[in-house]
Amino acid sequence: MKAMILAAGKGKRMLPLTLKTPKPLLEVAGKSLIEYQLEALVRAGFKDIVINHAYLGEQIPAKLGDGARYQCRIQYSPEKVDQFETAGGIINAMDLLDDQAFVVVNADIWCDFDYQALKYVELGQKLAHIVLVKNPQHNPTGDFALKSGMAIEKQANETSYTFSGIAVYHPDFFKGEHSMPLALGKLLKAGIKHQKVSAQLHNGQWSDIGTPDRLTQIKQSVE
Repeated sequence: MKAMILAAGKGKRMLPLTLKTPKPLLEVAGKSLIEYQLEALVRAGFKDIVINHAYLGEQIPAKLGDGARYQCRIQYSPEKVDQFETAGGIINAMDLLDDQAFVVVNADIWCDFDYQALKYVELGQKLAHIVLVKNPQHNPTGDFALKSGMAIEKQANETSYTFSGIAVYHPDFFKGEHSMPLALGKLLKAGIKHQKVSAQLHNGQWSDIGTPDRLTQIKQSVE
């Protein structure tokens, strides 16, 4: 089972920290954000990893290399800035991914989720399985609700949760004619509407490191 790390974002909200450094290479305790995700995936048994990159993207393969020192194999999917967005970036990298289910994680999250659990997800007739978390302050209304192991649209009588940026996808989830750039949210909403997306709740640590303040908070908790 392959894994993909999404690392092509421009990181506008992280300015001025991202003027000369792509967001995935910002550091906490002397290690870049993307390295924490890479090492967590390797610990979980993922050895073939695809990474897309765009803004200042040449710095990412220069930093990580071919993955040998992390005990994995890394393949890169370069993009132009603002060319594809999240779902588009996955579609662009599909030739590097197998024709079976694969894991996708965001490079800019901080969490203690055990990625090994995703290796045992049985999609069956579903096309995606997403990990939800309790709503952070910056997303108080959440993205989706969870009912009987399925992701459902937000409803007034259901508790809503935030999409963590961690998921398993079948390649068929991305089939069809799409205009670019294409965000994952659009495809997830369509898949949820057709009852093709299962979900689970992660109650542990999780943070979307989208601003300098949030990065500072993580640093203070670790360093």
